[in-house]
Amino acid sequence: MGGDIYVPAVAGDTVERQIGDEVRDEWEKQFEGMLDEVAAFAGAHDFVAALKERGHTVVLASSSIAKHAEHFVDLLGVRDLVDAWTTKDDVDATKPEPDLVQAAIGKAGTSDAVMVGDTPWDVEAARKAGLRTIAVLTGGAYSSAELRDGGALAVYESVGELKDRLDETPLS
Repeated sequence: MGGDIYVPAVAGDTVERQIGDEVRDEWEKQFEGMLDEVAAFAGAHDFVAALKERGHTVVLASSSIAKHAEHFVDLLGVRDLVDAWTTKDDVDATKPEPDLVQAAIGKAGTSDAVMVGDTPWDVEAARKAGLRTIAVLTGGAYSSAELRDGGALAVYESVGELKDRLDETPLS
């Protein structure tokens, strides 16, 4: 969920109208101070590599701003593996709206796609865009039941487990 939706969801529409931009600016300032502390999900690079080895197009759909997405693409070491990525800067609304997923589909050049996500907002955005979702518990804030209740076809403990069981996924 991007700041365009998060601020009113947490603090209400009045706060959004009065100081929403200032809240987002302060969040960005605080987050940038901690950016070097963020670690890549274990197995993420290998997962993307496995998808590419199987001939899949890989497009990342992030609610982040472009410079943060660039940082994370490099952190994961997937710049030469992914075909493209989208950010909040590419769309009018972030997840759970379908805009980011639709932009990713456009960059992939096909609607024959599957979303991999770790939040109910990922699952909802994919559903609204007409895609199915496989979920992982890497976000830490949501249970397997919450992700399944939201519509995820399958839920894996980690990105590494998903990679190891890629041929067993419901979509393989």
